[in-house]
Amino acid sequence: MNRLIINTDSYFDGHRYHCQGPYRLVIEDRLILNIQQGLCGTTDLPEGFADARVINAVFVMPGLVEAHCHLFLDGAELDFSARSEYLKVPFETMLATARTNVGANLKSGITLIRDAGDKYGVNHAIRNEVSNGGAAVIRSPGLAIRAPKKYGAFMAREVSGSDEIVAAVNEAAKDSDDLKILLTGIIDFEAGAVTTMPQFDMASLTLIVETAAKRGLKTFAHCSGLEGLEMAVSAGVNSIEHGFFMSEALLDRMADKQIAWVPTFSPVHFQWAHPELAGWAPDTISNLRRILDNHFRHVEMAYQKGVPLVAGSDAGSYGARHGSALIDELCFFYEAGLPMQEVLVSATSRPRQLWDCPSNKIVAQNEAELILLRASPFGDQDALRQLQMVYANGELLEYSISHEATS
Repeated sequence: MNRLIINTDSYFDGHRYHCQGPYRLVIEDRLILNIQQGLCGTTDLPEGFADARVINAVFVMPGLVEAHCHLFLDGAELDFSARSEYLKVPFETMLATARTNVGANLKSGITLIRDAGDKYGVNHAIRNEVSNGGAAVIRSPGLAIRAPKKYGAFMAREVSGSDEIVAAVNEAAKDSDDLKILLTGIIDFEAGAVTTMPQFDMASLTLIVETAAKRGLKTFAHCSGLEGLEMAVSAGVNSIEHGFFMSEALLDRMADKQIAWVPTFSPVHFQWAHPELAGWAPDTISNLRRILDNHFRHVEMAYQKGVPLVAGSDAGSYGARHGSALIDELCFFYEAGLPMQEVLVSATSRPRQLWDCPSNKIVAQNEAELILLRASPFGDQDALRQLQMVYANGELLEYSISHEATS
């Protein structure tokens, strides 16, 4: 039998912070048998645990969730031509990149990853590969869907007309965990706006969402700009990804409908922090700062109104490194004014609940899927970068380095 004792000063169970330690977590064959308060060290061990491994940690919490990333892409590659050429490499090369990125996520304490689409089949392949005993779990949408000749060629199939929409959603339902919708294009940083029209009209988007719901698929929509955001909320997508140029009125409607929001600060923040890489002019840098400031303001507003905020970094995008970018994202939430407890909920229990995943809440009789930190994030947000261990799927992974901010 696999027996483990974890002594900790404090822990976050997925919903609530416990800081009246010390605490002792008693784990046997992946199951949390009990959590004892006021006990520490190697004395008074439970019966049968004399030979158990005993680990001391300052802080324990559930494994983190990365809600939006592209596992086949390397966000650390900053050469634009190299990124373009990479899209021509063999499938096995992309799969090797995905394996490396799963490892990078684990090194930041991420045990559940939702990929956000690729047209090469890498996300399905890596999902199936790690399902055979890996420490991480991956959700994959396979191919996203987009309108013909619109943004998203590297991650989506084209659909045009009702018959193609229904056929594409039905095909996705056979082996996808979620359905990714490309609703708008990307931000034109030089213009400081989304300058293209939404890819789908209202009738088509509604058909996509309703067909997906009938097939049991949750929808998440790449969307920025007021016109696209209005459509996404009206159609009732399950989650809005990115969501730049949000409005208070839309947030009220999202709160009423409990539409989740994954704000993905990281790629835009990187462009603002390193404008020299793209050669941005001063006016564009000002646009980037304005976009970020508005995003921070609306994320705080979303929290106050009860919009379900979920942390996702868009890792794989330019400058957004797998693993560390999710920690950056949590720090951005904190900077936006969210209390640390809410920050941690956004990357632990909330996405699991929204996606109908098994709970990894730290309570007796739950399976242990947790991370150990060398300091408490309730004292210092940078403690989230000080990973000591990951315990998931019965596997104990030990780490000895801190992970620096990437943005």
